[in-house]
Amino acid sequence: MKRIALLLAISLSTVEAADYFDETKATTLFAFDTVSIPHTQNLRIEMRQPARHPANPVVKRGAPGTADAHGVQFYGSIIKDNGKYRLWYVAFDDDPNNKVASSRWRAAYAESVDGLNWVKPDLGLVEFHGSKKNNLLDMCGESWGFVNLKVLKDDADPDPARRYKMTTHVYYRHTRRLGTLLPFVSADGLRWKPVKDVKPLKAELRKEDLFIPGFHFEPSGGLYQWDGQFVISGQNAMPGIHPYQGRSVRHYRSADFVNWSATNNIAFVRASQYEWLGPNRSREGEQCHEGISVWNRSNVLLGIYGLWHGASEWKDVRIDLGLVMSNDGLNFREPKHEWTFLERGKDGEWDQGGLIQGQGFENIGEQTFVYYGTWDPRPTGGPEVPRGGVGIAVIPRDRFAGLMVDTSGEGPGDYQLPKVTAELVTHSFAVTKPSFFINADGLGDEAALRVELLDHLERPVPAYSSVVRQSGFQTPVVFKSDVKLPDRVRLRIVFEGSKRRDIRLSAIYVK
Repeated sequence: MKRIALLLAISLSTVEAADYFDETKATTLFAFDTVSIPHTQNLRIEMRQPARHPANPVVKRGAPGTADAHGVQFYGSIIKDNGKYRLWYVAFDDDPNNKVASSRWRAAYAESVDGLNWVKPDLGLVEFHGSKKNNLLDMCGESWGFVNLKVLKDDADPDPARRYKMTTHVYYRHTRRLGTLLPFVSADGLRWKPVKDVKPLKAELRKEDLFIPGFHFEPSGGLYQWDGQFVISGQNAMPGIHPYQGRSVRHYRSADFVNWSATNNIAFVRASQYEWLGPNRSREGEQCHEGISVWNRSNVLLGIYGLWHGASEWKDVRIDLGLVMSNDGLNFREPKHEWTFLERGKDGEWDQGGLIQGQGFENIGEQTFVYYGTWDPRPTGGPEVPRGGVGIAVIPRDRFAGLMVDTSGEGPGDYQLPKVTAELVTHSFAVTKPSFFINADGLGDEAALRVELLDHLERPVPAYSSVVRQSGFQTPVVFKSDVKLPDRVRLRIVFEGSKRRDIRLSAIYVK
């Protein structure tokens, strides 16, 4: 019944509620963040899988002969910018006579006023089949053969010509074709130029123009800023500190977006990847596909990665999507071990066989939209088949998971123990005149959250106690005290009431 109710809700209007603040500008303590909420008793996490939006795919392939007739590949990005949603993606044309296959992979653009209904505007920038009536981006007049791209807006850059930044996965030629990084900048997000004066050679980067070391790396699974640096996420199957099996997640970094590190860090591998299967078996086993697409939540990063279910033959490979997070911008972990965030579609559905992660996360009204794409790996190596599209996975606003009361410690029968206390204590953080908000449901007269402020050493701050009984996505915590706060505080939250097992605490916000 809950799933039916959610589907009904997401089919209604998605007009953004004006009274919700932007959580990405606040400090968010997610229920599953064991760094921000390290101390608990008699609580357990309940993960929430999203529903597919009934309008999926919300961005479809174009008509025959158009620039994206063969594929709308959401190895791309979505950003809310000046009141509208902007989408960058990889377009594949259906020209069978083009012998330079990479040149059929171009950067394209769409936009939306509500995040649900998208249009592909005629930008008039690039000629395709004798006409400029298309949605292709101007990449400095060149064709590069993009496989993956990510975009962010950098309002802190003093140069307006570098306001928008894009990282791309292109190819270069060694003894064979290998993947590598090519960064671009733009003033408007439509007309782009490389950060250095480079020219393509048959739609590929020349070896002497490489930005990162010259081995095969598939960048642009994600792009984000953290602690003064730009970071790109991608996949690589070369040995790291350990000889991990197959595709692991690697990150490179740059302070200026032009000069990139020669070193990298292994950001995430799955437990099964510590068992190396040997050479020439990189397709097999459970792996991480195409790095991590990141939602920067200021104090924490949420991420979506590809759950690669490998096999010796392409026809047996499948891909789902998993959820990870990071508190330090380098090391990612799963909130729940080997948990599937979104499963691939069934055979015959538009997203059958495999899913891909774009970098698209938006809180719109009472919903969180997580945008995703599709790529069925099974036909690889055979005749070309159409691919792609953009879909939306939907959960209630920021409710990826909920902390709930676990009464198993009370014991059964003759071993019944007294009613347990269910509570949490957060890490300590510096505040000046803070405001606190709760994202929770299941609250009411008989189910409440008692919120207390503690100092760093977990001593109660006098008069800072409040009881929250109202469910909501941003319910304020009201403290009736003017006692000066210490430099660092913690929150203690206790689940109370005869119906406390109905409570699901999803997040705490600090403004």
